[in-house]
Amino acid sequence: MPSRRMLRERALQTLYAIEVGGREPAEALEEILGSGGASDDRAFVRELVLGTLAGASDADRRIGPALQGWTLDRLAIVDRTILRLAVCEAAQKEAPPRAVIINEAVELAKRYSTPEAARFVNGVLSGVFNDASSAQT
Repeated sequence: MPSRRMLRERALQTLYAIEVGGREPAEALEEILGSGGASDDRAFVRELVLGTLAGASDADRRIGPALQGWTLDRLAIVDRTILRLAVCEAAQKEAPPRAVIINEAVELAKRYSTPEAARFVNGVLSGVFNDASSAQT
């Protein structure tokens, strides 16, 4: 059984294929996931991908103010996708703790982007989630 981290990687790969390759979500999911794997794992990846696609505009509104001198369109596609994935996962009903989501996003950035991007992702998500916590109190 793949780890949740590996499943998040598959979700990131799928979202990237959709963004860069112009693939349809169903086609990209099938390409990345294939026909194997546990149905729970496939459902988790599908939920992350479809949730991120559906929630991208809301995620962008939350991410924008935390960018401090950057705009979303200036970010590398993979970095923007990692940020959206994390923010949308945090909005799910049974989301893991935000610290876990940040750590997973940082690990994705280390693997698929640069060390600088990993620090950037950490700072942006900390800002997004701290603002969300402040707004709830």
